[in-house]
Amino acid sequence: MLTERQLLILKAIIDDYITHAEPVGSRSVSKREDMSYSPATIRNEMSDLEELGFLEKPHSSAGRIPSQKGYRYYVDHLLSPQKLSKKDKSGIQSVFQERFSEIEEVIQQSAKILSNLTSYTSIVLGPEVFESTLKQLQIIPISNEAAVAIIVTDTGHVENQTVAIPEGLNTHDLEKVVNIINERLKGVPLVHLRHKLTTEIGKVLEKYIDQYDLMLSLLNRTFISHQNEKVFFGGKTNILAQPEFHNVERVRELFNIFEENALISKLFRAEDQGLTIKIGQENRFEPFDECTVITATYAIDGKHMGTVGILGPTRMEYPRVVGIMDYMAKDLSKLLTNRYNK
Repeated sequence: MLTERQLLILKAIIDDYITHAEPVGSRSVSKREDMSYSPATIRNEMSDLEELGFLEKPHSSAGRIPSQKGYRYYVDHLLSPQKLSKKDKSGIQSVFQERFSEIEEVIQQSAKILSNLTSYTSIVLGPEVFESTLKQLQIIPISNEAAVAIIVTDTGHVENQTVAIPEGLNTHDLEKVVNIINERLKGVPLVHLRHKLTTEIGKVLEKYIDQYDLMLSLLNRTFISHQNEKVFFGGKTNILAQPEFHNVERVRELFNIFEENALISKLFRAEDQGLTIKIGQENRFEPFDECTVITATYAIDGKHMGTVGILGPTRMEYPRVVGIMDYMAKDLSKLLTNRYNK
């Protein structure tokens, strides 16, 4: 158990280091308005906090910086989420007041505003493919050789792609197939569509379509792009503004990770609903050893649909970021639920 004095000093050091990114000395702590202890007393307490593992002493400085253990204690016991200013609230609400044709656009804009407000890198996982289900399929011929396949999900996501029409298939066959898909596969999770095609729909098509094998090939190409979870970034280069990331090799490693959607999805997908903070080595991924990842889940009608996340240094402005993340997740859930229920 830390004493009340140690708690006050630990919080003061972490707040100061978050603001200035410089080791904190006892004299600067003693000058705070809320501090009534002498530099000598503060110095002794800082030594004790270092022995307990809450502070670290850089080799070239007489001051101290928080350890990851110190940040963890701060987040768990001393953190009070900052109340958002009217400017921050209006910035978030401006995203949700715009008219978007697709939910994907809302997610993209959410990532952008989140990075702008925090000055860190934001990562938003779109409505998860394992949760999203098929609402409607359309296949619209645009020539004798090609058609546009349009997939609409229960979350309002719309995706279209051009597919080649197998030789010998006519528009009547296409229309018949679309009707069969919409009747039999509506409500099926996207990740299971291709399996359903081969195990169930193939047998049905064989009864009604002469060249059903060609039609199956077309449908497989249509559904294949839905196997990967959507990942949206905001402010990828914001990390470069942080003094902890002036090491070129470290930055290159992070940017390489940003290209791996499957890995990012795994690292940022929330294990629990609500808000989660993972500091440094708690991320269990070496390139993130000096990073903090804060995630919050968003939902549609109370059903978990995705995750908003922030990646920054362990020296993160925790009170402000936590306040923004909580507000963003709640507003995003409210908007998506309203859109879904229209």
